[in-house]
Amino acid sequence: MLAAAAGLIAVPAPRAGRILGGPAAPSAGEPDTPAEPLTPREREVLDLLGLGLSNRRIAERLRISEHTAKFHVASVLGKLEVATRAEAVSRGVRRGLITL
Repeated sequence: MLAAAAGLIAVPAPRAGRILGGPAAPSAGEPDTPAEPLTPREREVLDLLGLGLSNRRIAERLRISEHTAKFHVASVLGKLEVATRAEAVSRGVRRGLITL
């Protein structure tokens, strides 16, 4: 939603590659997929991170405890090999895991 409000368009990486006339490739040195794939719940959490939600709001949306939400966020960061929520969202978009 924030991307749309800023006048941006987000598309999955494979589609972006076709639109731009070539294959979508990850950034140099970045693997195409995480070493360990995200679980369905972690993908939900990544989607909610993309909306800019806090751990508390993620917990409310998923009807889980805030502690569990924090655990899932940490797991997503670890699997995507990033240090921040913003990096997780960015990497998730580049890999086609989420759209904004």
